[in-house]
Amino acid sequence: QVQLVESGGGLVQPGGSLTLSCAASGFPFSSYAIYWYRQAPGKEREWVALISFDGRTTNYADSVKGRFTISRDNAKSTVYLQMNSLKPEDTAVYYCSRPGNYWGQGTQVTVSS
Repeated sequence: QVQLVESGGGLVQPGGSLTLSCAASGFPFSSYAIYWYRQAPGKEREWVALISFDGRTTNYADSVKGRFTISRDNAKSTVYLQMNSLKPEDTAVYYCSRPGNYWGQGTQVTVSS
């Protein structure tokens, strides 16, 4: 079955960096675009970034553009989200997603001093 497993979250100070990973299994990974979303407490889930099946196309929400970088390694069936210059407002549970309404369990990112 389709599985998406996020990891790499944690507590970081403002201005710091984290790299999230999304390990996929159960489907032909290199055939699918992958998305990152996040959900902050009391807020709706919002889209953060996407990467095409071959990694050639990426797109970002305005709120993270220039600070976050999405990438993928199809040989490892893994997508990454490099997050730099983190702000308190980036605090959220981060989820990776595949078309067809498949979601991981999420990983918590907390940006606080």
